[in-house]
Amino acid sequence: MEKIAVSCEGPSLDARVDPRFGRAAGFLVVDPKTLAFEFLDNGSTQVMSQGAGIQAAEIVANSGASVVLTGFVGPKAFQALSAAKISVSQNMENLTVREALDKYNAGDVTVAAEPNRPGHWR
Repeated sequence: MEKIAVSCEGPSLDARVDPRFGRAAGFLVVDPKTLAFEFLDNGSTQVMSQGAGIQAAEIVANSGASVVLTGFVGPKAFQALSAAKISVSQNMENLTVREALDKYNAGDVTVAAEPNRPGHWR
């Protein structure tokens, strides 16, 4: 079963995609066919001065997800996700989790070749 991790502001398919991968409130790990999901809290990264993206990548990798849908990813998080063989699709901000999944299921997302944010942004 394929799993997709979507950075999100809350534990619902109708929650907004959190544009910040590393400092996202959490991740909805979703089966794109059935929309069954589990919420993974990422709140511990909110207080980290460094390493939030790497910590978030570890959470996603441990979930078994093979794809991430998010807004912005920094270079260290992107490298960690790539090392874990997780595809990243960026620029999904301003959508709900459900809308991002609809775009994914329609084949209307691009797998990123590089991060779209420099390091250390908030």
